[in-house]
Amino acid sequence: MSEQSFTPALGRFASTRFYDPVVVLTRERLWRALAVMHVAPRPDDVIVDVGCGTGSTALLLHRTEPRARVVAVDPDRSVLEIARRKAAAAGATVRWEAGMGDALPEIVGTGVADTAMSSLVLHQCPMGTKQAILASMHAVLRPGGKLVIADYGLQRTRLMRLGFRLVQAADGVEDTRPNAEGVVPELMAGAGFGDVREAEVVSTLTGSISVYVACRG
Repeated sequence: MSEQSFTPALGRFASTRFYDPVVVLTRERLWRALAVMHVAPRPDDVIVDVGCGTGSTALLLHRTEPRARVVAVDPDRSVLEIARRKAAAAGATVRWEAGMGDALPEIVGTGVADTAMSSLVLHQCPMGTKQAILASMHAVLRPGGKLVIADYGLQRTRLMRLGFRLVQAADGVEDTRPNAEGVVPELMAGAGFGDVREAEVVSTLTGSISVYVACRG
C-alpha cells in the first residue's frame, strides 16, 4: 500500500487543518477518554497509536501516564506537523513516525508493544486494508498485549444511521458500510485477537462510535 493511497482525515469534505474543530461534533472528549481508560497506560508501557492524525489521542495518553512510551504513526505528513506543534506547545514527548498502518513491524518492530490502538481509522479503509492494519497491529504486540479500537461501529438505530450518512459522504459508502454493519469485531478476531468485545458505545451527531478491546494470545 502506498502512502498516496490513504484517505485524508476529513475525507473529501475539507482540508486537514480543519480536522480538530470538526471532530468536536463526534463528542471526541468522551470517546477519547473512554478509549484511553481501556488502554490504561502504565509506566514504561510501549503504546502504538495507529493513524494518530493530529495527535489528540497520543497526547492524552501522554498526559494520563507521562512515563509511558507513545509511538504515534500516520501516513499524512501534514497532520503529523500539526501533531508535533501541539506536542511542543504541551511540552509532551511523543515519538512521531510517518508511515502506513499496515507497515507497523517495519516502523516499530515485532512483538515490542504493550498496547496498539487506533481511532477513526478503519472506517476510512477498504476491507483489505482494514484486515492488513489489524494484522500489522497484531504483529507489533507482545504476547498478552492489548488492542483498543475507537471507531464507527454497528449503527443500531435509524437516527445513528442517518447521522452516519455525513461520514459516508466524506469517506465513501463502500469503505464505511462494513463498519456500520458491525464488521469490526469479526475482523479483530480474524486477525488473531482473542477476548474481543465492544466495551463502549457513544452516540454522536455523525453516528455511534464504539470502543472495542481485545488481546493478543
